[in-house]
Amino acid sequence: MCTAATYKTKDFYFGRTLDYEFSYGDEITITPRNYAFDFRHTGTCSSHYAIIGMAHIAGNYPLYYDAINEKGLGMAGLNFVGNAVYAEPDDSKENVAQFEFIPYILSKCASVSDAKNLLAKINLTGTPFSDKLPTAGLHWIIADKNESITVESVADGLHIYDNPVGVLTNNPPFETQMFLLNNYMSLSAKQPQNTFANGLKLNSYSRGMGAIGLPGDLSSASRFARAAFTKMNSISGESENESVSQFFHILGSVDQQRGCCEVSEGKYEITIYTSCCNAAKGIYYYTTYNNHQISAVDMHRENLDATELIRYPLITEQQINFQN
Repeated sequence: MCTAATYKTKDFYFGRTLDYEFSYGDEITITPRNYAFDFRHTGTCSSHYAIIGMAHIAGNYPLYYDAINEKGLGMAGLNFVGNAVYAEPDDSKENVAQFEFIPYILSKCASVSDAKNLLAKINLTGTPFSDKLPTAGLHWIIADKNESITVESVADGLHIYDNPVGVLTNNPPFETQMFLLNNYMSLSAKQPQNTFANGLKLNSYSRGMGAIGLPGDLSSASRFARAAFTKMNSISGESENESVSQFFHILGSVDQQRGCCEVSEGKYEITIYTSCCNAAKGIYYYTTYNNHQISAVDMHRENLDATELIRYPLITEQQINFQN
């Protein structure tokens, strides 16, 4: 499954883990301003904001998992299987296919406020990309430096939630995930105090007992609580290196290791990649399962007025820095 998070120091950071048992051949993909998006229901968009993110390219079309645009708006889609329900096309609204939802929002919106206004006009459809790439059950986080929202298309329509923790995982629906945080209101980053019972002497028996009681399993609800607690208690310096390093530590709290989550016989979910975008500077940082050395692509080092996709394959082989 997956976890997305936001983080703010001097700049705004946005990223996610992608947890699955195999990769579709993901690439860091820059969509320049003059690449022509042929949206399935609304026609061609030939001029738009530039976008950088992780995508699977199919027929020269970027199927983004997560991305930011040049204005600092970020968006990621995460598995929501069993709850995601999409609408049939409706001529009274702007019909947007699920697979083009990320580029549709990021090509047109400079902020979450813009996205909210556009979402009021959108009808999110289940139109598949192709027979070989059927519609995926997803929900989304959209965020900028000021706010975050969660978007869920379910049986009774499209729901938009303010997201005060700036975190998203998978099932159950977002409202339930937020409600379940009530179970952890007694958590603290400080050493625990004895409130078990009057007259019973209990002691903190070691250093480092902060966050005792925080769930450690790989379920979506536990990862939501863990990522929210870690993100909202994180402290780092304001420099780029310190901020990026801390962001990877935040998402490292929900990292999945091969062998710990079996999804079918002999197949295991792993954290295929972890991303961290500086939304202000347009830099996409990432690590992969076999390469924890941070790599980066800067969209502003490319010609953002071009017409063709700019693609960088992931560096997946381990990079080790020998000091002698």
